[in-house]
Amino acid sequence: MEAMRESWTDDRLDDLNHRVDAGFGEVSHEFKALRLEMRTEFAAVRSEMRTEFAAVRSEMATEFAAVRSEMGAIRSEMGAMRSELGAEMGALNRTVAQACIGAIATLVVGFGGTIATILTQV
Repeated sequence: MEAMRESWTDDRLDDLNHRVDAGFGEVSHEFKALRLEMRTEFAAVRSEMRTEFAAVRSEMATEFAAVRSEMGAIRSEMGAMRSELGAEMGALNRTVAQACIGAIATLVVGFGGTIATILTQV
């Protein structure tokens, strides 16, 4: 093992300076490479995200249009059902009214005959 020198010479300081400069140069080179790699990867991720978001937006637009179309069809069916129900309710109202009028007429005729009988007996 080499004995440690106790004094720093200009040559030793110059050698240390060159090794430190070389080390920082390597670190600087590594940082530049890392920055380039990060930029490249982030650009790829951004591009992929744009593509995926565009696909999701397109799919959502298609699905929403289908839902709107189905809702329109349901609205039309409900309108038709409302019309049919209105017609059925009108017919039911007429039938109930006719039954009530018939019952009242029957009661009037029935009571009328009874009242006439009572009056003729008095």
